[in-house]
Amino acid sequence: MILSGGLTPAWQHVLEFASFRVGAVNRAVSQWHGASGKAVNVAVALAYLNRPVRLATPLGGTTGQALASDLQSLPVDLRAVWGPHATRTCTTLIDRSRPGVVTELVEESPPLALDTLAAFTSTLREAGSDATMCVLSGSLPPECPSDVYADLLAGLSCPVILDARGPELLAALPQRPLVVKPNREELAHTLGHGIENTTALLRGMKALNDRGAQWVVITQGSHAVWARSQRECWRLQPPRIDAINPIGSGDCMTAALADALSQGQSMPDALRWAVAAAVDNATTLRPARLCAKRMTALEKQIEVQRVPAASA
Repeated sequence: MILSGGLTPAWQHVLEFASFRVGAVNRAVSQWHGASGKAVNVAVALAYLNRPVRLATPLGGTTGQALASDLQSLPVDLRAVWGPHATRTCTTLIDRSRPGVVTELVEESPPLALDTLAAFTSTLREAGSDATMCVLSGSLPPECPSDVYADLLAGLSCPVILDARGPELLAALPQRPLVVKPNREELAHTLGHGIENTTALLRGMKALNDRGAQWVVITQGSHAVWARSQRECWRLQPPRIDAINPIGSGDCMTAALADALSQGQSMPDALRWAVAAAVDNATTLRPARLCAKRMTALEKQIEVQRVPAASA
């Protein structure tokens, strides 16, 4: 059983246009509503891979009810913590006339009441009691303490993959998460300085290793994925594709990484499967609806290179 936990779920609205013009009336040629947000995407992706998965997240209002209802069609063990505020709505705009260009309209999550946060913490710990792996992902709601992830990690006995950034990521590193997975921009934000080249990137990753992360995995959109520990460093190059909707690809990568590692795969093999998930997600309109058959074919197209850790 893999546990996915996060504090900022979303009810997602995806609109697809033949062409999109700012400041004009635009009529969608297709649309989709569904459960989303980073932790939700992780759970949905694992469900589509037919893996036992449990989801702990706060929900509220009619959008929260819609999200919970949407998950009923999937084998996701939902452990919802109901609060007074409606779950946020986020909107994705896809312009067919500009392949690969996607606009995301993100509604900020409402503040999380202290009693709701306490209930979530208790629910997550109970849900993780028999988990083989836990994924914690997503930004924190406004006014949420930056040590929330550190506190959650301290209460879990299974390995944890943490997809976070900034002060909440730094605060969690002494708990020695198995993997931390910010993207390149989030790494720069966390460290407080720019990442101008590969050398700076690898030094920034090592800085997180030195502070407690067992592995650091960095994504860069369609560019190479980097992973390093204190002893190993790997570079993975995904194949070129015609992306339809890349939203959620990072979450799918996290889900597949948790899947492979929980089954005892080596880190380079797990990373290859994870990159295949990210690529597969980008080729579909709806986020996190993975296909293991497509991923298996994509795995063969991913270049994996070991880089000497000393030189990195």
